Amino acid sequence: MLQTLAWSSLFFLGLFALCTWVLRRARPEWTVYDCLMISTRLVSSAQAVLATGSGIVIIFNCRNVVTDRHWLAREYIWFLVPYMVYDTCVMYLCEWYRTTEQNRRDSRTIFRSYLSKNRLMITHHVAILLVLAPIAQLRGNRGDFFVGCIFTAELSTPFVSLGKILIQLKQQHTLLYKVNGILTLTTFFCCRILLFPFMYCSYGQQVKLNLLQVPFRIPFLCNVANAFLIAPQIYWFSLLCKKAAGLFDTPPAEKDG
Repeated sequence: MLQTLAWSSLFFLGLFALCTWVLRRARPEWTVYDCLMISTRLVSSAQAVLATGSGIVIIFNCRNVVTDRHWLAREYIWFLVPYMVYDTCVMYLCEWYRTTEQNRRDSRTIFRSYLSKNRLMITHHVAILLVLAPIAQLRGNRGDFFVGCIFTAELSTPFVSLGKILIQLKQQHTLLYKVNGILTLTTFFCCRILLFPFMYCSYGQQVKLNLLQVPFRIPFLCNVANAFLIAPQIYWFSLLCKKAAGLFDTPPAEKDG
C-alpha cells in the first residue's frame, strides 16, 4: 500500500511538472496559467486512461461478478488516492495563478473563488477519498467486478479534457471540437449512465434474476450508494447536453438567410 501511494504521488506530480516544463518552452507566449491548466488536463487524461484500462482488465478477468478477485481492484484504489489529493491542490494552484495574473492577490478572494468555481469537483474528490475509497477497501472479498466497472467511468474524461483545452485555445468552432463533443456525450452516457443498468444486469445474470428484480434482492445500502453515484452523473450529462445543443444550434442570421 505505502509503495503504491509513493509511486502514484511521484508519477502524477512528475507528469504534471514535465508537462508544464515542456509547454513553457514550446509555447513561451502562453501565460503560466495557460500552461498549468493544459498540464492539469493532460494529467487528468492520463489518470483516466489508466483507470479505464484497469477497469477493463478487471471486468474481463472476473467471470463470477460476485466472488472473483483481481489485484488491480484493490491496488488501483491506493493509486487513485494521491491523484485526488494532487488534483485538489493543483486546482487551487491554477486558480491562484489566474487571479494573480489579474492583479488580485488577496488570499481570501482566491480561496473563495477556488471553492466557488470547483465546488462540484472538490465534493467529488472528497467523497471518493472519505467515502468510496474506504468502502472499496473494507468491502471484504467480493465485488471486484463492480469496482472495475466504476473505474471504466473515467473513459469520458480524456474527451472532456480535450474539449476544455480546445476552448482554452479558442478552437471551439472547429470540426475537431464538434466531433469531440459527440464522443464526449457518447462515452459519458455509456460509461457513466448506462454503466449502472449494466452492473445490475450483470449481477442478475449471475444469480438468475431479471433486471427489475435485482434492486429488491441486493442490500438496500447498495441501491443508496448507486443512487448517490449516478445523481451527479445525470446532472453533469444534462450540462453537457445543453452545451452540445448550443454548439449545433444554427445562428438566427443563418436561419433567416
